[in-house]
Amino acid sequence: MEKVIKLNNIDDYSRLFGLETLHPLVNVIDLQEATSFPNHFKVNYGIYAIYLKDTKCGDIRYGRQTYDYQEGTVVSFAPGQIAEVDMQEGTRPSALGLMFHPDFIKGTTLGREIKQYSFFSYESAEALHLSDDERQIFTDCIAKIKAELTRPVDKHSRKLVVRNIELLLDYCMRFYERQFETRSRVNHDVLTRFETLLDDYYASGKSMEEGLPTVKYFADKICLSPNYFGDLIKKETGKTAQEYIQNKIIDTAKEMILGSEKTVSEIAYSLGFQYSQHFNRIFKKNVGYTPTEYRKQSVAAV
Repeated sequence: MEKVIKLNNIDDYSRLFGLETLHPLVNVIDLQEATSFPNHFKVNYGIYAIYLKDTKCGDIRYGRQTYDYQEGTVVSFAPGQIAEVDMQEGTRPSALGLMFHPDFIKGTTLGREIKQYSFFSYESAEALHLSDDERQIFTDCIAKIKAELTRPVDKHSRKLVVRNIELLLDYCMRFYERQFETRSRVNHDVLTRFETLLDDYYASGKSMEEGLPTVKYFADKICLSPNYFGDLIKKETGKTAQEYIQNKIIDTAKEMILGSEKTVSEIAYSLGFQYSQHFNRIFKKNVGYTPTEYRKQSVAAV
């Protein structure tokens, strides 16, 4: 079995590539300065990392998917993620980036809100492609962080580094939103596939075999990470993917309540619920009536 390199701290990464460590918990990375670079390696990240890659010099795989990166592309990783890299013969990596340990941001606003930067869990063809202006902003943010790390430490140092990391991540969120808009046609195709898969899930009776549909199920079918898929659906529809699924469940439930003589328990099972009580709660929360009340009300109105 192939050995997986565990990058649990900044020094682990620095030693792997022969780089200087500016701070034990945070470091600016310039791979043009690397003194060693293995042709093939697989790493398990225990730290956050974000890179702006200047040249395509090999493949980066996350799971079974390969990152769609080229010149001026940002890729990022969060603790717990595993990436595999294959370098092309005779090429030298060119990438500017930042890595920081989770402990560095504990007790800060960024530490409390780090989960909102969902792009850390994006994968495959979801890399961020920057314009020239966006690239300049990215490198400026990195330069400010490096300036703080190379100056004498004082009581302001950590606060300023954390704020500049947060600024960099906020800009990346903005750039991703811009990319969602410029890929609107592709995104619309994803939404159409999602709707078709959701319809098929119930039409085929899969709900009785696998239970309630999940965001991860549809993301996997469309070959996107759950975070990227969820952000895309929210951008396209104004609803979260989970809300979209739940609306489908309620619409299907209404059809079955009014268009069949099945009991509430039978309908709940057909929809993928393990317990009819759970179905009753979800239905009443969304419709204002229990399934039985909804059926009686509709019959009385005829």
